[in-house]
Amino acid sequence: MKLKTHICKKSSTYENREFAFTPTSSASKEKPLDKPQKNDNEKLWQNLPLSCVDWSSNDEIYFVSDDHQIYKWSCQTRESVEVAKLPDDFIPTDLHWLLLGGRGSGGGKGSDTLLICSNDGRFVILNKSGRVERSITAHAAAISTGRWSPDGAGLLTAGEDGIIKIWSRSGMLRSTVVQNDEPIRCACWSPNSNSIAFSQCLHISIKPLAANSKLLKWRAHEGMILSLSWSAQSPIIASGGEDFRFKIWDTQGSNLFTSSIEENAITSIAFNPEKDLLLVGSFNMLKLCSNAGWSYSTNRFNQPIVGSFLSLSWSADGTQVCCGTSNGQLIVGHIVQKQLIVRNLKATTAGRKALLLEDITNGSSDVLDFSERIINFALGYGHLIVATSNQIHIYNEKYINTPIIVDGRTDTRAIEVGKKFFMVLDSTSIWIYTYTGRLHVNPRYPGSQAQISTLNWRNLSLGLDTLVVRDNADNKALHIFDLIPGATRQYEPFTLKAKTPISEIAACRAGSVDDQFVVLIDNNRELYITETRNLNSSNERSALMGSANDNINGEIYKIGTQVTTVKWASESNILVGVHDACYSVWYCPGEGSADPTIIALTTVTIDTTEFGKHITIESFEDAVVTFRCSGALLAVNVNIYCEILHRCLMEGQWQQALRICRSAQNAYLWGTLAATATRKNQLQISEEAYAAALQVDKVTYLQYIKTLDPSSPDYMAENSLMLGRLLEAETILIHNGKYREAVSLCLRMHNWRKALEISQKYDTTLLHTVLDQRNKYLKALSRDEWDKQFLNLMTNEIETI
Repeated sequence: MKLKTHICKKSSTYENREFAFTPTSSASKEKPLDKPQKNDNEKLWQNLPLSCVDWSSNDEIYFVSDDHQIYKWSCQTRESVEVAKLPDDFIPTDLHWLLLGGRGSGGGKGSDTLLICSNDGRFVILNKSGRVERSITAHAAAISTGRWSPDGAGLLTAGEDGIIKIWSRSGMLRSTVVQNDEPIRCACWSPNSNSIAFSQCLHISIKPLAANSKLLKWRAHEGMILSLSWSAQSPIIASGGEDFRFKIWDTQGSNLFTSSIEENAITSIAFNPEKDLLLVGSFNMLKLCSNAGWSYSTNRFNQPIVGSFLSLSWSADGTQVCCGTSNGQLIVGHIVQKQLIVRNLKATTAGRKALLLEDITNGSSDVLDFSERIINFALGYGHLIVATSNQIHIYNEKYINTPIIVDGRTDTRAIEVGKKFFMVLDSTSIWIYTYTGRLHVNPRYPGSQAQISTLNWRNLSLGLDTLVVRDNADNKALHIFDLIPGATRQYEPFTLKAKTPISEIAACRAGSVDDQFVVLIDNNRELYITETRNLNSSNERSALMGSANDNINGEIYKIGTQVTTVKWASESNILVGVHDACYSVWYCPGEGSADPTIIALTTVTIDTTEFGKHITIESFEDAVVTFRCSGALLAVNVNIYCEILHRCLMEGQWQQALRICRSAQNAYLWGTLAATATRKNQLQISEEAYAAALQVDKVTYLQYIKTLDPSSPDYMAENSLMLGRLLEAETILIHNGKYREAVSLCLRMHNWRKALEISQKYDTTLLHTVLDQRNKYLKALSRDEWDKQFLNLMTNEIETI
């Protein structure tokens, strides 16, 4: 992509390939912007910087300059209207709209509260008509930043007196969180409203609002820091300064990216609220970058000269941006040339209301025109989903001229396509549709409505028949919805709790009904996997395990470390994940998750030093993984035999799967077949696969299992133990009254406390066996008893004697 502009004097629009900018004179008042302005007005505004601009909705921009006039500019009429006049002694320094309900609902429907700060330490709160609700003297010097919190509960003001204060929504002082003598140039909220980042000269600091929390401070630039932005999509912060560089940091102060030296100081910087994009402003220059720092395109404004970009503000839907410059220009831009490629289809936004759909295989193309602005689109599984301001258009690649239109979906923030359904996240809720346009389910969970504005693609994922949502109020909790018609978990999701906070989730997109998994990355970058369905693979197994399935579903297994992002294959349960300097392919992440031996046997790790840094996964279609690094797309094939093997296993073609493994003679193919066959009770095939993979201990154990009655609980329990599912094996035995066998199983696994618990709860005659085995265990280790539970039991036994 590149940035190409064409400027016409007094024209209302001019186009480019990446942005379409609309320059307007700040003095246009009520006149249409495409009409010539009077020279007197041009002279009046020529030297007045426009440093205060913001969106009140997706179609309206408010701006104010040193002439004390508040103006509203409309995207629909392209006219600027004077709203109110500020007092003559009130010189504005910052402006910010409160978006009711968060980024989504507030941005689309508009809001009613405007915050304006001044250089004499005052700030005012106005309503949409321009009437002043509150006027408060907050600082002893100029207020450099005034920002509403993302949750709308309050606001912060940062001043050149070195103080940051937190105020209620009505303007009541809550606390003074920072107080020193060094001026504060800029400040911003964290996405969860729990912390504040601010800059003082060369340093950036993060101050959590929790009581007794410590301040984190680091030297960030060699020149004064002029702008800060905290991403709503990722835990990263961007900064720009007078050293002509912009940098990206994590929330611990580690540098993730440092730009090359630009021609001028970086005066403004802003993350996109809904997409992984970063906009950087300098003198006569706008640069569109990814969150990793590499540049999509650069636009330079040489004719006419617009000056330095003092303020950048994205619209709530993330498709438009407004910019205020030092020469008094208001510049409005929108994203174009966004491109998606899936198999043979390529979709590219050709303008605000046009999308180009191409078939790469036969060279055909269609331009799709819309009556409203395109907000979002997704491509996959033979369908194109396009969301405009108030509609969703569903296109089938075979019938591109007859789309299905769904009305009433405003401000669509995310679209995810699946094999059977597609998901839409808008300003009001989560919606699951079929490709015929029928609403399948509107999933809700406790507190979901309050969290809609904070949800994004990292904390919800659509699988084959499941939807997984991370609870933003409790970021250790996952809500799993079953999308099969008639399932009880369509409206009453199963809630799963992890031990550590979750940062990203991904549900598998293929597999069979009983083989559905979700992987999650926690804040420590550890990768875990769990099932989203009951583990029973037959009615007999379901009867044996009974109501204990819900407990079994809660098992979470660790399968990787230092993982930054993951992606499931589109047609098989193969997983790819990126580490710092390599990527891994898990060929059997689900069935082998409970057994570290299987995970090690079926995982391949490949070095990516030649790829560069900051690698992300663009897509994983069939057996082709597409990585993106510094803007370049890199396609890599996974083992095609394993992809075909998974398809055979999904269809139950065991003999065909055996022939594939015998032909390829690959260890991770045999490991994948062995784990899947064991799970499906195909022990003969599993034995051959383990033998080919040189897993002698498992072959011996399988031979023992085959001597048991296949209809007995012992057989099912041993089979579960073979897969490493100890809790499942215990549950099967206990549910069928096999208490002695359950205790024996726990003793074999040295799970002493569980053995003691079962014997005390179900059959006290087994206590002597447990204690006797415990004594033999301690004698073999030459150690004395240290467990308090066993010490108390032994003491009671001695007293009884």
